[in-house]
Formats: sequence, C-alpha cells, structure tokens
Amino acid sequence: MRDRIDTSSGLALRKWKADDVRAVMTAFADPLMRGQSNEPVDSVRSAERWTAARGDQWDSGSAYSFAVVDGGGLVLGQVCVGQVERRHGTGWVSYWTVSMARGRGVASRACRAVARWAFDDAELFRLELGHRVNNPASCGVARAAGFAVEGRQRQKLAYDGVRFDVELHARLVTDAEPVSG
Repeated sequence: MRDRIDTSSGLALRKWKADDVRAVMTAFADPLMRGQSNEPVDSVRSAERWTAARGDQWDSGSAYSFAVVDGGGLVLGQVCVGQVERRHGTGWVSYWTVSMARGRGVASRACRAVARWAFDDAELFRLELGHRVNNPASCGVARAAGFAVEGRQRQKLAYDGVRFDVELHARLVTDAEPVSG
C-alpha cells in the first residue's frame, strides 16, 4: 500500500515520521486539540510515543494515519483510517488540522484523498466518521468529502463531564466521487 498520496490540490498525505515530533507537539498545544489523543501530547516524549504509535498501527494494519503536508512539507494536520475491520471491509475516518490550516479546505481535501486511498489501496468498502453535533465545521468537512449523514448517536462522547451527541456519516466505495471545491 502506498504510504504517500500526492493530491492535485497541492497537498500531500504521507506516513508520519520520527522527525515530525515538533510539529506534533505544536499541533497538540492548541486547546481545540484536546480530546484528539488518548493521552496528553504535551512533551517531546509523549509526542515521540504518539508518532511511534501511528507507525505501529500502520505496521499491524489496524490504522493508517497520514500527516497532511503542504508543498513545502509543513504539517497542516492529520487524516486517518482507523478501526480497520477486514472481514466487513470497514474503517473509521478521523481528521484534524492545525489552527493556521482551518477554514482553507485542507481537511475536506485530505478526507477525499484518504477515502480514495482506502477504497483503492486498502480495499475497504465502507468508511464511517462522526463529529459532535456542536461542531458544524467538522460536518462541513464530512459533507465536502462525500460522506452522507446516516444518523445521530445520542450522548456518545463525554468531555469535562458533559455528554455530546455525535452525527454519523458514511461513504461507500460505490458512492459517486464528491465534487471538488
């Protein structure tokens, strides 16, 4: 499977590298990134563990995380196909962007590219993703990447003692390619 995807929109998706540790630390210093990792990423050591875990997951075939980079190699975010289930050909898409990349279509372009990769390279049939219902930007990413709304998961997530509903989206290999925007 390819571990680098060059898009026609000037972005590249590539496997995370050990020398991405500083970029990972910077990304996770953003308060909006809280909850995007199972453990805090607040030191060189924790960023090294985070980056190494992405490689371990790739090697085991359980998840495929890509750094989203611009033409100069600057890390703009991440897109991942995780929770890969081979029997049913499914995976869970997640994404985040650094603050300077938000609102520029980076996440939706990365999601479109990783979906095509998941269907062609990883041979998956169905991709799912979810977002808190109070996150309209993430909903916009999902829709722009061709993920149809399938329903609401009531009070699925908890942050700081508050429960949040999640809107579920999915995209099938048989769905039409989304229109680039």
